[in-house]
Amino acid sequence: MQRNTFSKEEKLCSTKSIEALFSGGESFIAYPLRVVYRISSESETENQLASVLISVSKKKFKRAVKRNRVKRLIREVYRQNKMALTSILEKEHIHIDIAFLYLKDELPTYVDIEKSILKTIAILTDRLEKK
Repeated sequence: MQRNTFSKEEKLCSTKSIEALFSGGESFIAYPLRVVYRISSESETENQLASVLISVSKKKFKRAVKRNRVKRLIREVYRQNKMALTSILEKEHIHIDIAFLYLKDELPTYVDIEKSILKTIAILTDRLEKK
């Protein structure tokens, strides 16, 4: 049984991985999020199936408090709903890097972010099953 946590190992921190994600990844928009993802057969950390990067533009939110609030919301919704995605990744034995980029210039509500993350997970699971 997997725990419903968001650990340090799940965060995408490697500069090399981030550059590879943005140069060779695919993307789509689940408004208010732009999602960039890259599927690979192996991961740097053997036990992690997905690595996540969350970014909120400084141009949209000048105050760090607001940027951190948006990132916290995205992180929490992903943490609560990631089980559907990780079960497919585990079954297929693949790794995915995901970047969530917040596009809107207003503070979101929990419901808005939840709809967007659920749509993202549905799109990603659909694309993973086709491969």
